[in-house]
Amino acid sequence: MPVPYWRLSAFYFAYFAYVGTAAPYFSLYLASLGLAAAQIGVLLSLGSLMRIIGPNFWGWVADRTARRARIIAITIAMGGVCFSGLFFVRSFWGLFTLLIATGFFASACMPLAESLTLSHLRPAVSRYGSIRLWGSVGFIVTVTLVGYALDLLPVASLLWMMLATYALSWACALAVPDAPAGGGHAESEPVWSILRRPEVAALLGACLLMSFAHGPLYAFYSIYLVDHGYSKAAVGWMWTVGVIAEIGVFLLMPALMRRYSLSAILLVCFAAAALRFLMIGWGVDSVPVLFAAQLLHGLSFGAHHAAAVTTIHRWFQGAHQVRGQAIYLSVTFGAGGVLGSALSGLGWDSIGPAWTFSSAAFAALVGFALLKWKLRPAHI
Repeated sequence: MPVPYWRLSAFYFAYFAYVGTAAPYFSLYLASLGLAAAQIGVLLSLGSLMRIIGPNFWGWVADRTARRARIIAITIAMGGVCFSGLFFVRSFWGLFTLLIATGFFASACMPLAESLTLSHLRPAVSRYGSIRLWGSVGFIVTVTLVGYALDLLPVASLLWMMLATYALSWACALAVPDAPAGGGHAESEPVWSILRRPEVAALLGACLLMSFAHGPLYAFYSIYLVDHGYSKAAVGWMWTVGVIAEIGVFLLMPALMRRYSLSAILLVCFAAAALRFLMIGWGVDSVPVLFAAQLLHGLSFGAHHAAAVTTIHRWFQGAHQVRGQAIYLSVTFGAGGVLGSALSGLGWDSIGPAWTFSSAAFAALVGFALLKWKLRPAHI
């Protein structure tokens, strides 16, 4: 069965076009409602909270129905219905309820899409980056255009932009074909047996710390720059620099994975993340420092995510493929995202932005130490 390269690529483009509209700017919308930093941190953590619960439920449904593509399309549609309620609600608890509901349905998307993509690519999973990079292109397009648009339009117009890109991702999901989950010898090994391996637990723990470290970035980076006098267009360009670096890394990943072990790539990513967050925290008034820090996004997210997803795919075989990606996303972008967003909101008001980003750097260094201790090239 030929790989549906362009249909998968179109879906990633559309989905991350939505992410590029929402992730950098939704905090600005929440701030425009007069919410405190701690409240913003809590609201932005809800999507991650649902990634703890949702992916495992949707993974279970996908395992039982073998209809991953259909589930992706249905859950995006239901998430869009819940999101529409944001046009009518401005209170903290109203927003809380709607974001919980939206996040629950949205949490199905990435674990199923990642698993489906890797199933289509089998056995050439090193080509994952060549498809995933189109998500980065979609992010760049919207993060740049929306930044300019918000300098001219009211911040409330962001909701319409988010809804439009969400609808586009649903339309593209309808065109993605299903693929059979791969068979394999590891299918008979219980999931809990895989999770008890020291190297598996170490990777999941380290990835949780990496996602935690990115919490201040995703929740408050845009606010941080605007507070220091940057225009929203300039904020958009800073996000764009990071994702351009991410695209470059995705293009290089097949060559990097042939030359270096995945464990070595992961160690470099964690070291780069620690340096990046220190640069953002203490160098916000220097454009060259911020530019260099954003280039490191190619490692702290791009290479890290590609290496981690590939490793999880190798460890969780056969019918466990969806469950493996769901567990990875639940632990990292779920639990790690919740802790990172919520605690960064508390830290922002108490210890200040610079020390909040320094705490993120420390978390990345702890992740580095954990991988160095437990993960070896022979494990992957």
